[in-house]
Amino acid sequence: MHKKFTLSNGLRIITVPMADTQTVTVLILVEAGSKYETREINGVSHFLEHMTFKGTKKRPTPLHIAEPLDRIGGEYNAFTGQEYTGYYAKADAKNLNLVMDIISDITLNPKFDEKEMNKERGVILEEINMYADTPMRHIGDVWEKLLYGDTPAGWNIAGRKEVIIRLSRPDFTNYHDLHYIAPKMLMVVAGKINAGAVLNKAKTLFRGMKIGRHHGKTAVMEHQTRPILEIEKKKTDQTHIALGVRAYNLFDERRSALAVLATILGGGMSSRLFQMLRGKMGAAYYVRTSADQTTDTGHLATWAGIDNRRAPEIIKAILNEYRAIRREKVGSNELTKAKEHLRGSLVLSIETSDELASFYGFQEILKKEINEPAVIIRKIDRVTAEDVRTVAQDIFQNKKLNLAMIGPFSAKDGSVLGGKDTKQFRNLLKI
Repeated sequence: MHKKFTLSNGLRIITVPMADTQTVTVLILVEAGSKYETREINGVSHFLEHMTFKGTKKRPTPLHIAEPLDRIGGEYNAFTGQEYTGYYAKADAKNLNLVMDIISDITLNPKFDEKEMNKERGVILEEINMYADTPMRHIGDVWEKLLYGDTPAGWNIAGRKEVIIRLSRPDFTNYHDLHYIAPKMLMVVAGKINAGAVLNKAKTLFRGMKIGRHHGKTAVMEHQTRPILEIEKKKTDQTHIALGVRAYNLFDERRSALAVLATILGGGMSSRLFQMLRGKMGAAYYVRTSADQTTDTGHLATWAGIDNRRAPEIIKAILNEYRAIRREKVGSNELTKAKEHLRGSLVLSIETSDELASFYGFQEILKKEINEPAVIIRKIDRVTAEDVRTVAQDIFQNKKLNLAMIGPFSAKDGSVLGGKDTKQFRNLLKI
């Protein structure tokens, strides 16, 4: 059972004791990500995350940060999303004080050394190149761009190259001063811990940190009136697709039914679409359907790497499954299987201290509320076949339908694979 404390400066501390582990994880989350950026500094959230490991006032070089954590065999890293940035380390529980000290230090006191900054530009640019050269990963960027266009929700989290090249030290210090403040941050400590000792240590580490004024982000407005197609030309041996619909955000009570729906369609090797595309048609290697939500956006999509020449056939097959689940109630066995899959996945996802820290931390940073696993499971258990069909009927509509593709398509003459017109894909987009 977790406990939540709020310090006098507004910083939230969440402790999650675990009886059956010898490890501890310290996770700090900041309410800042690519949705909090402007066009002129797109990519600064992610770049800043990299720079925190390049030195602090107390630990002036990258080695001063990495060496103590490596010495104890710790695992540590950071990540950036649209709505948060996170920093964590996991180690033997006896090293809790050291881990708390280092993770808080890099988050609060980065030097933003200009020499290190200039070196890291190259790293960021190569990271952008790496993702662009990985269609299975990059299809997610194409999908977000399709849905949200030239807005923060549609921008690449890693940023645009022309912006990365010109970001300067004041951009980092200003962004850090604006968002890395107590009311927009929280620390989760999970594992073999004493909650009182963690709280006392936190009070010392975060004493005197900036309070500031809470700066939010521009809300995303969902708007679509017809099916949309986005194709990125790339010479590939298979076509990567995201075919789906706009759905619900994190605060929508229908999200449990949406999760069950996604699981029935593509949540595992026995799901409808996996069995259809891979088992029956032999036309794909990876196939999955997922429902993803943020505070102000949500979608359900099927992701797959498919045979180039069979792309129209496969897209049609996916759409047929969307139509079928909209039209007919799922059977009791299939509904029960989906619920058990979700319950089992949740249990597996919180087995370790780092996973448990993420479970509680993401709920708090995004929703400002935390549900225990048992509460989430009860919500899943209450989903009925009629709930699933109602959600399917609501989301599987032409005005919400989208298809993102990466593959060997000619943008110049509109043809694909020797004469097939890309209009065929637009004509297919009907539910």
